[in-house]
Amino acid sequence: VGEQVLLKCSFKSSSPITESLLVDWTYRPLTGGPMERVFHYQSIPYPTAAGRFKDRISWAGNVANGDASIALQSPELSDNGTFICSVKNPPDV
Repeated sequence: VGEQVLLKCSFKSSSPITESLLVDWTYRPLTGGPMERVFHYQSIPYPTAAGRFKDRISWAGNVANGDASIALQSPELSDNGTFICSVKNPPDV
């Protein structure tokens, strides 16, 4: 609680990395409920502009190295849940 946490995501692709590569991070609270998109990356990072993680998530990855990690600032116990990283690098998924 209170310290920045790195949410790691690594990937491998059989296709060359291009600007078509997409990274989506979603979150589901531990208590259940709907999934919430918390981060999107396509050539540049797009942190969420609304919701519980607004202004607290930043890009920490390097897609050229197979890294799609993000950082969460000031985590709270209420942030506990499942974070899912999805990487698509057309035509490879």
